[in-house]
Amino acid sequence: MYLPRAFAETDLAALDALFDRDAFVTLITVRDGAPEIAHLPVLYRRDGQRIDLQGHWAAANPQAAHAGPAVAVVHGPHAYVSAGWYPDKQPAARVPTWNYAVAHLHGTLETFREEAALAALVDALSAHYEARVGGDWRFDFGREEERRQLRGIVGFRLQVERAELKFKLSQNHPEPNRRAVAERLQALGGEAAEVAALMRERERGA
Repeated sequence: MYLPRAFAETDLAALDALFDRDAFVTLITVRDGAPEIAHLPVLYRRDGQRIDLQGHWAAANPQAAHAGPAVAVVHGPHAYVSAGWYPDKQPAARVPTWNYAVAHLHGTLETFREEAALAALVDALSAHYEARVGGDWRFDFGREEERRQLRGIVGFRLQVERAELKFKLSQNHPEPNRRAVAERLQALGGEAAEVAALMRERERGA
């Protein structure tokens, strides 16, 4: 990932926040020189510098045959920034841009098909995501009909060896520009307001 120093984020608490916001990742592998890409929810665990992701594919997904190098892309909020918002737009000949937060997690994939491990994974995934929507579905380990469904999936673990976090939030602009952009994004609401919040967090921490 192209990562200018001004936009590099080194605090892994920022990665925790990205996953807390949205743990639906893009998983990229390469087979025979061509990329294979999947979009799927994961369980995220971090212990200090150690990062681990777990999830599963449909068994019919060609990526489920992959073990080895992989990259997981974690998507944060993003928003268009108009050049017209900058106070110095005329003298500095400003142009439009895009502000965003994203992480690339490089590591090694391991796959598993053992029933007990898959059942534990599905149960953990459902417990995590059901709680977010007020649901109560849980995997029933004692029900053969549910255990049979496990034959249709392949589990994976991604042991992360390198984490790259890019938080492009107008850090390369003077303070009046940053303040003006944050105000305009906040007024737009939704995801743009999330970007504004990240910008203001960094202003407070500067």
